[in-house]
Amino acid sequence: MALSWNEIKDRAVAFSKEWADTHNEEADAKPFLEALLNVFGITRKRVSTFEHRVKKLSEADGYIDLLWKGMILIEMKSKGKNLDKAFTQAKDYIHGLKEHELPKYILVSDFYHFRLFDTEDSTTKEFTLPELVKNVQHFGFIAGYQKKIYKEQDPVNIKAASLMGNLHDRLKEIGYDGHPLEVYLVRILFCLFAEDTTIFDIQQFQDYIAQRTHEDGSDLASKIQELFQVLNTPHDKRYKNIDEQLNAFPYVNGKLFEEILPSASFDAKMRKSLLECCYLDWSKISPAIFGSMFQSVMNPTERRNLGAHYTSEKNILKLIKPLFLDDLWAEFESVKNSRGKLQDFHKKLSTLKFLDPACGCGNFLVITYRELRLLEVAILRALNKTGQGFLDVREIIWLDVDMMSGIEYEEFPARIAEVAMWLIDHQMNMAISQEFGQYFVRLPLKKAANIVHGNALRVNWEDIVSKDELSYIIGNPPFIGKKEQKPEQKVDMGMVFKDIKGAGILDYVAAWYLKAAVYIQSSKVSAAFVSTNSIIQGEQVCILWSLLFKTYQIKIHFAHRTFSWKNEAKGNAAVHVVIIGFANYNIKDKRLFEYDDIKSEPHESKVKNINPYLIEGEDRTVENRKSPISNVSHMNYGSMPIDNGHLILNDEEKEFFLKNDPSGERFVKRYTGGDEFINNKKRWCLWLVDITPSQLINSKFIYDRIQKTKMFRLSSDREATKKLAETPSLFGEIRQPTSNYIIIPKVSSETRRYIPIGILPSTTITSGSALIVANARLYNFGVLTSTMHMTWIRNVCGRMKSDIQYSASIVYNNYPWPENPSEKQVATIETAAQKVLDVRASFPDSSLADLYHPLTTPPVLTKAHQELDKAVDLAYRPQAFTNETKRMEFLFELYEKYTAGLFAKEKVKKSRV
Repeated sequence: MALSWNEIKDRAVAFSKEWADTHNEEADAKPFLEALLNVFGITRKRVSTFEHRVKKLSEADGYIDLLWKGMILIEMKSKGKNLDKAFTQAKDYIHGLKEHELPKYILVSDFYHFRLFDTEDSTTKEFTLPELVKNVQHFGFIAGYQKKIYKEQDPVNIKAASLMGNLHDRLKEIGYDGHPLEVYLVRILFCLFAEDTTIFDIQQFQDYIAQRTHEDGSDLASKIQELFQVLNTPHDKRYKNIDEQLNAFPYVNGKLFEEILPSASFDAKMRKSLLECCYLDWSKISPAIFGSMFQSVMNPTERRNLGAHYTSEKNILKLIKPLFLDDLWAEFESVKNSRGKLQDFHKKLSTLKFLDPACGCGNFLVITYRELRLLEVAILRALNKTGQGFLDVREIIWLDVDMMSGIEYEEFPARIAEVAMWLIDHQMNMAISQEFGQYFVRLPLKKAANIVHGNALRVNWEDIVSKDELSYIIGNPPFIGKKEQKPEQKVDMGMVFKDIKGAGILDYVAAWYLKAAVYIQSSKVSAAFVSTNSIIQGEQVCILWSLLFKTYQIKIHFAHRTFSWKNEAKGNAAVHVVIIGFANYNIKDKRLFEYDDIKSEPHESKVKNINPYLIEGEDRTVENRKSPISNVSHMNYGSMPIDNGHLILNDEEKEFFLKNDPSGERFVKRYTGGDEFINNKKRWCLWLVDITPSQLINSKFIYDRIQKTKMFRLSSDREATKKLAETPSLFGEIRQPTSNYIIIPKVSSETRRYIPIGILPSTTITSGSALIVANARLYNFGVLTSTMHMTWIRNVCGRMKSDIQYSASIVYNNYPWPENPSEKQVATIETAAQKVLDVRASFPDSSLADLYHPLTTPPVLTKAHQELDKAVDLAYRPQAFTNETKRMEFLFELYEKYTAGLFAKEKVKKSRV
């Protein structure tokens, strides 16, 4: 009687352990091959011969190590020998065989590496001795099983998702929709995985579909319904007369097959699609990728960009390693030589609990569980080495999937997450089987991850897992800015932040920070989230982090500064993110991960404290201020016409006006905003502050424009705008300086090393899309155009999408200017600043956008800025700044000093105007 697959797997594990140190072809080949055949219940003498003599092409005699006529030819080499030569030698032997002796398979091996070649379809499977248990299905022909058909060499790939997507679409099209469809597909996904990973017997699900259902698919739904019922029924509870093939399926339970679903309906095409899914090899799938890929199945639009939801393992490890994994491994290293301490550590590990309150398909939970199980393997390995006989690991594997909890808004990903946890658990059990030579599988499934389908911002996290039991909160909440939030998401924000002033500008992810902060009060729970870096920039910092620090006593334990979070999906745009780990208690040593470039690898530093801008410093935020903390001129918006465009002219309108009224030239001024200034676009405006009534009446063009402006203002719903109709010849808001002034565009590309700041004459009118500083001096321009100021901008100011959004109240008014620059330092800065302006002027045909593009900046301009940077740096301190973080730490120390009122006491002159 043929062995069951479970018996074969047990034998395969034992074989791998027994023959692990075998290496000599002459001495060990025969007993090795006899033992290999015995794994599948075959006695070598019954089917095959050693040293079978054949004539090679050269007419010389050759000797096949083992030949099972018509089935398999095996050629052995000593460990480490070239298998390519062995394979060539084996093929040479085939020419000397008779037709009926030709093998279907060729196996070459060096006792550790195996290469199995299928002569019928010319496919090759390669694996090592420890991996034999995961590859026994390829030897099914030895045990009398039919060959499993694989149409794709890659495991679960885009083809699999596409096939499942087609099946989903067809079921939905016929009316099988909603919750039943989602659960139905998850069950099928589990079955597909199960038959390739030893949960089911090899090819068991495929054979059931192929052999027990009609080709037209008419009875497929009922057969699948029967299967679901059987998978949910213990063997001793099943009907006595149940079909033998159906009864061979194991009892799975785990609530996966518990719910009774309405029966679906299939046709021939749908049955074919399901069988094509069976033909794929699911044995090496990563459950982390599994969840994300198949979330896209439910959405045909997302299916075109498969993997868009996939978070790479590398990025997940950036969060979980500093949060808990590094400490656990360090603790393991400290106890690994003590059996008693190891057992206590293992017990501690089994009591840990995790919550991902935005779990999606479970990527974070899956990787976290996998890493904990790998640590458990290390514990078991160490326990084996501490003596007292060989360890039966099956009796002391304590970690299970119920240590993981999650909340997910969409039901399908929630169910996928639950199944993905079972899949990773099974994979880790197989790894343990391979490691210790003891086959271990958890069937029936008795425990499950606690994945809750619901709105994480509205459910009580305590109802899911008590904070007294929870250890860590992890995850990657949604990246949704203020403007992109849907109405129901704005309601969520209102429910979480309630009456917090200014909370309306916060990103959606901020709500998870506050929910977590409230939840972890008076507990030892630590949390860490991935977030867009907008929550550590601009006005959001003060609103969110002041609340977290002052009201909930949150301390940041570790942080990754801004880096590029890019998925593997083709065409999936990178997002600039941070990772922040925090808790309701303090720790001594905090970890800060910095990036020289957003795409580079981080380097770690130990710091005393991490502030909300993710640099070393006190827990202070930069607040909105109406005036500068340094002794410099105030910054204002440019002038606002409030005219519906009637006071603004393009080149054609200007030419038309001056052609008909040349005397009106003195009323036409160059008009610029941030975009016009950076890109050298020409616009003009009617600047009529000095126009007389007679001049106005005598100019038909001006009069018409003024009249239209008045009508526009009168039609406004705002009383203030209606009031402006009384002076229709003037801009609605006039802030134009009477002397040269500094202009700073409100929005500038983040790719530029410097914001293109300039000095303009009073005759150029600046619009509200730029900011201005009156009484411009080269010193002020030089400091504002320096790397020191740009460092402050990049870390403090807000963003419009990814572009820098400069502001007076957050950036300029809080910027700590050099404390007490000498006259010589001021003069050096002014000289260097003038050089920058002179170099710009030497390229009259180039816009500032051209001059400051990363790839087209002239070397002479780069050098001029470097000289200016050096001059400004020396005005702050004589020591050089090694990187941006050191600059920011210095600026924050100065900021804290200025805002603490020390200047008033010391009467220090902070800056020269």
